[in-house]
Amino acid sequence: METKLLLHIQRLRPTAQLPLRASEGAAGWDVHACIEEPLVLGVGKRALVPTGFAMALPADHEAQIRARSGWAYKHGVMVLNGPGTIDEDYRGEVKVLLANLGQEPFTIHPGDRVAQIVVQRVPSIVVAEVETLPSTVRGAGGFGSTGQ
Repeated sequence: METKLLLHIQRLRPTAQLPLRASEGAAGWDVHACIEEPLVLGVGKRALVPTGFAMALPADHEAQIRARSGWAYKHGVMVLNGPGTIDEDYRGEVKVLLANLGQEPFTIHPGDRVAQIVVQRVPSIVVAEVETLPSTVRGAGGFGSTGQ
């Protein structure tokens, strides 16, 4: 039986909503805009949208901020640095960097679900400098080197 880890959330403003899972099998938790009035995101513009909460991740974990698929598909609204990474030692307010890549201005309303958070384990890795790397069939082939 797997032990469940705790994600500690601190509400920074009374209007902040805690992250919620849309379904029992959802990988991520929806996060909401904690804004006082609607925010119009113009075409080609970006905005840092506050969520009104801070969190403490379990040790050896990160949180990834990911776009909402419906907003991305229907309106071209994306998490600009997606997925954005929140490190386990960050204790400031969680904010979502949204960009409107669509063709019309998009309005974000107070309480709207603006993104989702997925928590992932981060393995402990040690960097080791070497003279040469093990070879592979791909080698140094970069963008597009494996086909389409």
